[in-house]
Amino acid sequence: MTGAPDVDLVVAGGGPAGLATALHAVRAGLSVRVVEPRPAVIDKACGEGLMPGALAALAGLGVDPSGHPLHGIAYRAGGRWAAADFAAGPGRGVRRTVLHAGLRDAVDRAGVEVVADRVRSVAQDADGVRVRLAGGEALRARYLVAADGLHSPLRRSLGLDVTARRRARYGLRQHHALAPWTSHVEVHWAADAEVYVTPVAGDLVGVAVLSSSRRTYDEHLAAFPALRERLAATTPANDVRGAGPLRQEARRRVAGRVLLVGDAAGYVDALTGEGVSLALGQAAAVVTAIGADDPQSYEQAWTSLTRRYRWLTGGLVAATALRPVRRAVVPAASALPSVFSLAVNALARPVGG
Repeated sequence: MTGAPDVDLVVAGGGPAGLATALHAVRAGLSVRVVEPRPAVIDKACGEGLMPGALAALAGLGVDPSGHPLHGIAYRAGGRWAAADFAAGPGRGVRRTVLHAGLRDAVDRAGVEVVADRVRSVAQDADGVRVRLAGGEALRARYLVAADGLHSPLRRSLGLDVTARRRARYGLRQHHALAPWTSHVEVHWAADAEVYVTPVAGDLVGVAVLSSSRRTYDEHLAAFPALRERLAATTPANDVRGAGPLRQEARRRVAGRVLLVGDAAGYVDALTGEGVSLALGQAAAVVTAIGADDPQSYEQAWTSLTRRYRWLTGGLVAATALRPVRRAVVPAASALPSVFSLAVNALARPVGG
């Protein structure tokens, strides 16, 4: 790469993973530029429940988004239920737009430039990367972090995509204008779908559906009559948003001087609600590797950071694809509350903790 780099790091993608990476980079004394084509706050179909570990990681970055306290997780199916409280203090239900706005404000306060463009191509050599933007600008950097989402164009262009071998699952989400009736994230189980109810404000709940069946939001709710009746008298606060296929795999997280973080690095499922926690943990790890000028160390760090999530979430998704196992989930959680609590709190602690 001829000439001195413009910056130490270019981050492709201005969602939570990319913005957290930029904040860690600035704190490590690195110069950084974020490239994101969408100028406004980005919404996304997700559950919006932040675990206590995610809140702690955000606080470490100076970000404290408003929302609704969450004291644990509750599983429900028919008349059976089981609940487990967070041992490390409350989590928080936070609108995705509120979370993104808080991170973007922190990035702006840190003086990081966010370029309203997208990465078109990347070329690299032993000394750095040349990033060409769709608008024609070319940036030179020591490293590029790809934080461009679940269906990452950069992951694909680098030949790192892996075709998922399991049945695809999809997500749908809508908000309803009503006061929360619980301080837990409620997970309602049916034969081929789960519904996640997350309080995100004093007058708003988010309702997210996960399923491998491609049906409409209302069609899915028909399998949850008690919940559908509770929501029937409410006014939807926005349109239904969708996401998927959720499972995305990458051959590796490091390709020379390009490193993948967040959903771009690979994603199993939203079943256990760890997406933001994982993104924040990876953001810290990737900056540590870049600061040490040892990009390959990030691959090992990513494997270690995500092991608990990949094993627990992957195993649960695979097991609950079997109808007898699926029917047994809530009764088992109810009959073995200490085991359920142990699993919930394993997921609630900080990634890597």
